[in-house]
Amino acid sequence: DPARRRVRELAVLSKQLQRVHPNVLAKVLKQGTVYQNEEIVVINKPYGLPVHGGPGIKNCITDVLPILAKMLENMKAEPLHLCHRLDKETTGVMVLARNKEVAERIRLLFKTRQVEKIYWAISLGDPDPAEGIVEIPIVEKEVRSHQSHYKMTLAPNYRLSPEDGKVVKIRKNRNAESAVTRYRLLASSSACSLLELQPITGVKHQIRVHLAYGLGCPILGDHKYSHWSKLAPQKLPEITLRRLKLEQSKARHLPLHLHAYRLSLPLGERIDLVCKPPLFFQKTLKKLELDIATN
Repeated sequence: DPARRRVRELAVLSKQLQRVHPNVLAKVLKQGTVYQNEEIVVINKPYGLPVHGGPGIKNCITDVLPILAKMLENMKAEPLHLCHRLDKETTGVMVLARNKEVAERIRLLFKTRQVEKIYWAISLGDPDPAEGIVEIPIVEKEVRSHQSHYKMTLAPNYRLSPEDGKVVKIRKNRNAESAVTRYRLLASSSACSLLELQPITGVKHQIRVHLAYGLGCPILGDHKYSHWSKLAPQKLPEITLRRLKLEQSKARHLPLHLHAYRLSLPLGERIDLVCKPPLFFQKTLKKLELDIATN
């Protein structure tokens, strides 16, 4: 069954990326270059590749930046510098700077929210209303279950009073970070939606948490935020499984469908950077009949 084979291929992909020689990885990133000038290099980040190293991580983007710089320029090139980060499972537009000064300048643009970021996500269910802004602070909490773990979650400043159902302001959680996400429905079919998202703030896992817990529309393949109290594969609607030609028991292999689609960078003039979603994302759109004019 080709669908099952494809799912298995993606599951192995992350593991294989950890065994690839750094030179090969740099070459893959070079092929994924979407824009470069004398200040920046922009790559289309592949799925399953961490940006930073850590326990059990042999390959990450940071480690191959010196090799990538040499491949793009000449043997004497200075290593490239990270300007921002994307989660391991997120694909799409990633900006690298050719020197420290440019990197600092771009980091400041991100910090002061001058960079416009547009993401695409395939979610389960439709958001209601179809367009709007989620503005709920986010905090990291420990989930106490038979398998204790940490998750980001909502820390709202308001709640409904049980007596009369009125909105009551509550004390702000000291550790919560304010988080704002704009969203817009682009297409919906097969119990799923294609959403355009614009994170105004940059809190860890912000889009995933706002969609799953704020709108009740977790991202397809987001097994971490589809439940609160347990770590379990996402439960998919019957029609979604049918269209994806997938059995529920294999749902855990579904990759996270979150893609950094566009980045608008005010460097002197505004640079608009666009990355097409990866092949697996495009195929899912087709199978779920989420038709959109990809401009």
